[in-house]
Amino acid sequence: MKKSVFVDGQHGTVGLKIRERLIGRNDIELIEIPEEQRKDPAVKKKFLNEADIVFLCLPDDAARESVSLIDNNNVCVIDGSTAHRITGGWVYGLPELKKDQRSLIKNAKRISVPGCHATGFVLMLYPLVAQGIVSPDYPVTCNATAGYSGGGKAMIADYEQQEVPDHVKHPRPYALGLNHKHVPEMTKHVGLARPVLFAPTVVSVYNGEIISIPLISAYLKKQLSAAEIHKVLTDYYAGERFIKVMPFPPDDALKNGFMTFTDCNNTNNLQIFVFGNKEGILLSARYDNLGKGASGAAVQNMNIVMGVDEATGLV
Repeated sequence: MKKSVFVDGQHGTVGLKIRERLIGRNDIELIEIPEEQRKDPAVKKKFLNEADIVFLCLPDDAARESVSLIDNNNVCVIDGSTAHRITGGWVYGLPELKKDQRSLIKNAKRISVPGCHATGFVLMLYPLVAQGIVSPDYPVTCNATAGYSGGGKAMIADYEQQEVPDHVKHPRPYALGLNHKHVPEMTKHVGLARPVLFAPTVVSVYNGEIISIPLISAYLKKQLSAAEIHKVLTDYYAGERFIKVMPFPPDDALKNGFMTFTDCNNTNNLQIFVFGNKEGILLSARYDNLGKGASGAAVQNMNIVMGVDEATGLV
């Protein structure tokens, strides 16, 4: 039987991408509120409770409000906001995280889609902490460069206005108070004892992301070289469809010595690179902030819940 699916917030950046991935599928029925009734809370509550699966593509407070309107225990909610990523009773929607994560997702009625920055960060660092290579109290730092689509409609408008000011065109570090909203989930789901020191930058490219974590070998709990770290990650993600650990050293994947930005765009793929030597290691992940970092991950979670091929509707 077809599953009925409702996208709450379908006109936002992520909502539109989810709809694109769902249109044409013959195993679901996409239900939509008529345009003239979109702001009617009674109509919205009806749709939220009648769907088998609900995607939330909303600001945090609006996502919490939508969840509060659901009284049908059979509805599966897949939330793309930050609202529930460290909330008890919600399963973290990162299937590749650990051995039993897919089973947890499949049986859950409340699933939180990881944040775009958190996705690459957690996938690179969790295996190293879980295997006792990086201590939970290691002073982790991280930087990310991401496309402007992650900032939503307001930021997109800034970059796509007719005359884009120079201060917008150029790379822009932000969250300089070191309080980015993804930090709590990055810290919790890796198992760190203290918050990661996270420095993100937005650039004048619509979508794409590279996130990096430097590690000093001498301060690791197990003092491994870059090549040894590469083997750990390669073994951990062996057989994963969407996660690829690139060869070490990854020189052939660079262009004139530079790591390029958009190679994973419009896919659900995430590539992990390991650079360095015996003294220092740099972990980098490349992916689409709107793909594996948002809409692709959301659809991947839905596929797991439905018991269909995880890659259905994804590339």
